[in-house]
Amino acid sequence: MTVVLVSNRVADPDVEKPMEGGLASALLQAVKSSGAVWVGTRVQRSNRDRKGTLTALATAGAGATARVDLPAATYARFYRGFANSGLWPALHSRPDLIRTDGDDYAAYREVNRMLAVALRGLIRPDARIWIHDYHFMTLAHELRRINVDVPVGFFLHTPFPARTSFVSMPYHCDLARALLHYDLIGFQTEDDCTNFADYVEHELALEVDADCFVSGTGARLASFPIGIDVQAFAEGALKAAGRPDIVRLRASLQTGQLAIGVDRIDYSKGLENRMRAFDRLFQADRDLKRQVSFLQIALPSRADIPTYDKLRARLAALVSEINGRHGEVDWSPIRYLNKGYAQSTLAGLYRTAQIGVVTPLNDGMNLVAKEYVAAQNPLNPGVLVLSRFAGAARQLDAALIVNPHDIDAMGHAIRRALSMRPEERRERFEAMMAVLRQNDIDAWFGSFLAALTAVSRQAAQVSFKKILSQYAPPSVVSNSVGIAAAKSS
Repeated sequence: MTVVLVSNRVADPDVEKPMEGGLASALLQAVKSSGAVWVGTRVQRSNRDRKGTLTALATAGAGATARVDLPAATYARFYRGFANSGLWPALHSRPDLIRTDGDDYAAYREVNRMLAVALRGLIRPDARIWIHDYHFMTLAHELRRINVDVPVGFFLHTPFPARTSFVSMPYHCDLARALLHYDLIGFQTEDDCTNFADYVEHELALEVDADCFVSGTGARLASFPIGIDVQAFAEGALKAAGRPDIVRLRASLQTGQLAIGVDRIDYSKGLENRMRAFDRLFQADRDLKRQVSFLQIALPSRADIPTYDKLRARLAALVSEINGRHGEVDWSPIRYLNKGYAQSTLAGLYRTAQIGVVTPLNDGMNLVAKEYVAAQNPLNPGVLVLSRFAGAARQLDAALIVNPHDIDAMGHAIRRALSMRPEERRERFEAMMAVLRQNDIDAWFGSFLAALTAVSRQAAQVSFKKILSQYAPPSVVSNSVGIAAAKSS
């Protein structure tokens, strides 16, 4: 069986380079061990490049990677415009931040069409195609239009919001109907799956049966919580503990403890509330000064989107304000770094920190939470403070679960973590590690592919086409006129 994975970005197989997000780090290990072909996108360097061409395959362990060249202007509207100024805020329940238009959606459909055409040469009769994340909701529809009839699955790494949020997204019906061309639609949690089923039933008037098949389509809905390579991460953390930079970090703490957060700069991550929780903590208990420092690694993200640029400025100002209020000449309460690190370095940082702070306002899973736990010293583990609105909270319920909107409660949880007895820390750690081992990256990868193979569309193909044909967008979506027609349906 040939497995073809598709995502917007493809990770560099060099593990010493910074990773760009949890999806990249998770998929890379699966590709290396499974022999899958991983295809992503690349912006063309010049107008002379041929758009939609697939680069030669490059080795990644037992697997391989490749990229599809895309025109810069089209990609910008696809990525910055529709995907991240439209879909991302909608999926994270922030419809107030949606900023997109018909030309952006035209570019989104065009990029999905170009990916489908480029993929066709890789597809063999025994292939399984697995599409990842919100960038490619319409890709299966494009594949079906060029007569690709192998099983095609989709996995959404973000949350799927309540129906009232998703209907705020322009072209939401068009997107959902295109999504139903997938054989299997996977979500991080049961809540996400339920939200999409509710949308399908109320907005598309299609039933979802007890086995989560969408009536008349052959598409099945299911949840597949993503995991990590637990053993590899634990071994990497132990090895990294002796690195010079990690040793220097421990020395700089003197007798104090370290809390750590690792996130992209994004409004969904709850970084401002997190900083305010530490501010409130130091205001309430001045004795904690020098007893704990907070290291926030904040990776720059989507700098050309105004919402992100404003957030970055607010965070920098907030950190400066808190450090100015509580800091001393030889101690800062918050260490704030705007750069990425390799997984090997992060593993050492996690192991050094007595507290992991993962408090997103809304997150599909959040693999930082799982990586922090896996990196701990089993004899003297740290404590995970985890948002109830991260998908990981459904599995890691032995963490200290907090409401990230409640700044005082977060401060209390951090204080509790600082004083937690070793026996309780070990008990919580062991419970979480048992969950992580049972639901690791291999289990996730294998369970999704097994479910995709089991789903058959043949019996429902005729009725499926009949139901969706009236909603099919134009054969080539290239201008806002065509989009306006699709939007009005």
